[in-house]
Amino acid sequence: MARVISVTNQKGGVGKTTTSLALATGLMRKGFKALAVDMDPQANLSFGLGGDTEDGPTVYDLLKGDVHPRFSVQRTSCVDLISSNILLSGVDLEFTRSGREYLLRTGLESLRDKYDYIVIDTPPALNILTVNAFAASDYVVIPMLADIFSLQGIAQLSDTILRLRQACNPDLVIGGILLSKYDGRTVLGKRIRETAEMVAEQVGTRLYKTTIRNSISIPESQTNQVSMFEYAPRNPAVRDYATFIQELLAEGV
Repeated sequence: MARVISVTNQKGGVGKTTTSLALATGLMRKGFKALAVDMDPQANLSFGLGGDTEDGPTVYDLLKGDVHPRFSVQRTSCVDLISSNILLSGVDLEFTRSGREYLLRTGLESLRDKYDYIVIDTPPALNILTVNAFAASDYVVIPMLADIFSLQGIAQLSDTILRLRQACNPDLVIGGILLSKYDGRTVLGKRIRETAEMVAEQVGTRLYKTTIRNSISIPESQTNQVSMFEYAPRNPAVRDYATFIQELLAEGV
């Protein structure tokens, strides 16, 4: 039975999609069966994996129940994918019936025994798509830029996750905060990390030991639709993501 991991932050540009890509492709690289699910109408995860967002079934069709779950899965060169498209942007108005927060969990149920891990990339917003991701997940990873502005929204996000856990998924685990684009050589970087540790403790979670350095090679790999582990395996930031995956596995995630 697959462990379902949501990667989330209501703030954009924090490395959420990159972290989702790293988890899905990195777990595949370690021999696990992984499925990536794109819940963001911008479909950046789908593009990075070379997925079809126009002609084939997407997660929108899965949520509507218009396609059998197994037919929504695309085989890409990197990892299995349920892609997204812009139609997702209207689901708050379209999906109004009772139980709408469980549509993704229902859609993924028959796929969980076919994978070891399912990684969900959520939109940079706290909407019904994010609620669906939380309701379907076992574990939440919160990427955060190593700057003071990114810290400000963590308390709000944590409160939202806690409320949703009480309402629709009591087993959901808030794993921790992952610092991205982090430079531990600077005084500012060290101060940000100390502050992030305090904020994490205040909201009832923790800071992962692993931090992710900045690198141009990672967006290059996404542009070329190639796994970062194949594109630049020796890159420091790519090695950081490999270390982060190992940290999660060591914790039994």
